Amino acid sequence: MSNRKHGVFLSGALTATCLAAAPANAQSLDDKFWVEVSAYWATVDSSVRLEPQNATRPGTVIDFESDLDLDNRKALPALLAGVRLGDRWSIAAEYYSLNRSATRGISRELVFDDVTFPASASVSSKFDSDIYRLTVGYAFYRTDDAEIGGAIGLHATDFEISLTGEAQAGGSQVQSVTRRRAALAPLPTLGLFGSIRVAPQVTLSARADYLSLSVDKYDGRLLNAQAAATYRILDNVGVGLAYRYVDYRVDVDKDNWEGRVKYKFRGPALFLQAGF
Repeated sequence: MSNRKHGVFLSGALTATCLAAAPANAQSLDDKFWVEVSAYWATVDSSVRLEPQNATRPGTVIDFESDLDLDNRKALPALLAGVRLGDRWSIAAEYYSLNRSATRGISRELVFDDVTFPASASVSSKFDSDIYRLTVGYAFYRTDDAEIGGAIGLHATDFEISLTGEAQAGGSQVQSVTRRRAALAPLPTLGLFGSIRVAPQVTLSARADYLSLSVDKYDGRLLNAQAAATYRILDNVGVGLAYRYVDYRVDVDKDNWEGRVKYKFRGPALFLQAGF
């Protein structure tokens, strides 16, 4: 991660810590602190539209998988850490990323920013995104073997998109041109979570975060849901299997970016967990 990305993540984590806590994810109900490393095997569906400036033609909705041949299956590493504060409060922070690139001859004309990539042009593309999730929650029902609660949080995506290839710009043919855009899009979320210990070493858990909201120059919708099962192979070490679904859309209206980014992730994840 770049220094800027580290700063965003650490600042958010500090802010959330000061607020107090977040929902349990897949950790044991007895843990006061936990760290989780996972490999998320995701099916990806992503698209972008960037409106040209001072142009009468609208930007093209570009499907990164079908138009530009980016991978639609990807293994995503993820890191999660959490701490329980008191009996009912807890805090969690998560990070994962999606980085893809490809080169292909496109089959249709693509308008991106103020350039037009004609059909049959060779276009190199890149879609990089870093996803940060912070949640603060309260278990309004809790026993030794179960809990249910509500949460507030922040889901932020730092993405960079670029297209490079032969294009038309300002009515002239250009041998090679690159158009790149980057933005950090934060969205608040509301959610529910729950965990139940079904056996001494087995915990089932689920959570869902959702919000559709306009914030400053961003108008977004987010659904982030996960179900997991954890098995404690040792007192402080567990392994687990989860399934995650993420549906994210954000419209950006800024001086250097007017358009929309959408992506969906869905698929299973394996994780290794340490809790104390």
